[in-house]
Amino acid sequence: MKNKFLIIGAILFTFNLQSQEISDTSFGKGLINFTAKDSTFSVKFAPRFQVRSMSSWDHNGDIYESGEHNFIVRRARLKFDGFAYNKNLIYKIELGLSNRDISGANDFNRNTPRYILDAVLKWKFAKNWEFWAGQTKLPGNVERVVSSGNLQLIDRSLLNSRFNIDRDLGIQLRHKSKLGDEFLIREKLSLSQGEGRNVSEGNIGGLQYTARLEMLPFGAFKSKGDYSQSDLKREERPKLMLGFTYNFNEDAVRERGFAGDYMIRNDESFYETDQTTIFVDAMYKHNAFSFMGEYAKRTADDEVATEADGVTPTGDIVLTGNALNLQAGYLFDNNYEIAARYTTVKYEEVTNKLPTIQYTLGVNKFIVGHKLKIQSDISYTTEDNESDNMTFRVGFDLHF
Repeated sequence: MKNKFLIIGAILFTFNLQSQEISDTSFGKGLINFTAKDSTFSVKFAPRFQVRSMSSWDHNGDIYESGEHNFIVRRARLKFDGFAYNKNLIYKIELGLSNRDISGANDFNRNTPRYILDAVLKWKFAKNWEFWAGQTKLPGNVERVVSSGNLQLIDRSLLNSRFNIDRDLGIQLRHKSKLGDEFLIREKLSLSQGEGRNVSEGNIGGLQYTARLEMLPFGAFKSKGDYSQSDLKREERPKLMLGFTYNFNEDAVRERGFAGDYMIRNDESFYETDQTTIFVDAMYKHNAFSFMGEYAKRTADDEVATEADGVTPTGDIVLTGNALNLQAGYLFDNNYEIAARYTTVKYEEVTNKLPTIQYTLGVNKFIVGHKLKIQSDISYTTEDNESDNMTFRVGFDLHF
């Protein structure tokens, strides 16, 4: 309850800054924008939420079983960003309110809801250089770094849900440079805690190291379109981003590094093993057509967790394997879009998980870009080449 009062208080504080100058704004550019009269800080407040309906049918040999149907508030978030002291010191705070946003209480975050998604400072300390500190997304696969509000389909792919490296608490160093007039290169380095967001009770195991290289041979996308799905800006010239990420989580104690169960032994010590994840991805846009491709692979020194004797299995297994995700869409003149996705996931045999293939077809209607849109998609998923599941989803996004 105390946390809820703090959130409400933050909102009221924003609304009560009447002594400050209010910049012009419109729908989709933040509910409220404030800039101090002496230009020492700014605040943009932008709430957003997503409502979804999902129907799912499992296949049982010859027929589909009775379906499961539900409605959920998939995401509900409050976002604050701006600059502090001067325009080279930027901050972002994002809070989650939906059940999916705040779930994950455990002994390592004092068994409390995980309200904080992002709390990060970004310092532009020199030309083309930035230093980040706090909790935010790591420079992982492009699909994960794309905001959930800027997705082309209802939600991210199986590749992302199984192998992404998500958010963590630590520091990042970012740099960009040009080769010639257009060829843009961006380097991103991160040193983080290694166990995901909102861990407050110590750090078990080692640290997490991430490096990402991005190459944009035809120059920058419009409006940072390399990290927004669908070609809403209708790029007149081809734009391409090629990315490679290497992530090393030293002595990881969770089944997926940043997430999953803690691998706890009977003597209450932790099983530790090095985990390595790589991503190779691309984003392409031209004349209302968009394409995104990703490959992910996770390995571990020893996937099977053992007791202190080094022999007896604990039952925990690191989720290792690889995945491929291909996604494309075309935006028509009336702002309707058709999109399709193909995803394969292959696990290491030791995980005892079956290889999975998923086909997804979606239809979108953009009313105010990604800020106000209606989406629907249907997915057919097979495990081990046997029909398994059909899922239909529909929903809307509202972002101030």
